[in-house]
Amino acid sequence: MSDAEDWSPRYNIAPTQPIPVIRQNPKGPTRELSLMRWGLIPSWAKDASVAAKMINTRAETAATKPAFRDALKYRRCLIPADGFYEWLRTGKVKQPYCFEINEGQLFAFAGLWDRWKDSSGNWMKTCSILNTTPNAVTAPVHDRMPVILDPDAYDLWLDPGMTDVATESEVLKPCDARLMRCYPLSTRINHVANDDEECSAPVELASIQTQLFS
Repeated sequence: MSDAEDWSPRYNIAPTQPIPVIRQNPKGPTRELSLMRWGLIPSWAKDASVAAKMINTRAETAATKPAFRDALKYRRCLIPADGFYEWLRTGKVKQPYCFEINEGQLFAFAGLWDRWKDSSGNWMKTCSILNTTPNAVTAPVHDRMPVILDPDAYDLWLDPGMTDVATESEVLKPCDARLMRCYPLSTRINHVANDDEECSAPVELASIQTQLFS
């Protein structure tokens, strides 16, 4: 990992916190893993307040959004994970669910990154996750899902010489639902201070599961 950064497993990452990011070195065939703040701050932003609204963006419109269009051409990255969370609202209750690939296999989100300098002259690297339409597994819980790249698309996505937006966009599609599974979690995940293995442990919600997925 670059910059002598350390990383330990996380189970409940919140927006604006550091997350691992993989980038291609533009000067050679090597890849670097580093930490970036989750929530993209465009280089031209006046302050960091926009970050919380930039944790993700629609793959369909990223090429036309001022905050993301240059990053889509020149600053793409992989964001590794082995699961992600979404919440289903039923009345006043928000029930969290975990989504995995092949029962917990490591995968990579399609990410974008940028550099931003604060008023003191300090540089900050930030990132965002592209999202797309849901597949059959995610649709019962949420109307969007993060773009999970096929491993065969990693080289293209990270290639610094690839600047054709149309070609890049071809890989920004919903993950094959046959590879995914979903299970309910304890609501302790709703509290950022909770960050341990129990956050991602399945719980029994038989009646809700039956209604959603029968």
